[in-house]
Amino acid sequence: MYKLTGEFSQNTARAVEAAGSSMIAQGQFSFDLSGLERIDSAAVAVMIEWQRQADKQNRAMEFHDAPAGLLSLIRLYGLTEQFQLTASAGRH
Repeated sequence: MYKLTGEFSQNTARAVEAAGSSMIAQGQFSFDLSGLERIDSAAVAVMIEWQRQADKQNRAMEFHDAPAGLLSLIRLYGLTEQFQLTASAGRH
């Protein structure tokens, strides 16, 4: 599982997207989001791109331990059904 940490925002989106895309190219489709601290809507856009990449390979992305702020953004944009998300018991 690929673990993302730190900021996932407009400031870091390109670098985070590139790192995640590299992992997808290597066959990794399970991402741990528990280490994310600062998130904005750019994170959702990048996740959509990763999902597209996985779809091209007929694979599903799995996003684990999504922080509450990210889950709220995904709900706000009506994308709950777009992603396979899990949240840990302590992060609601």
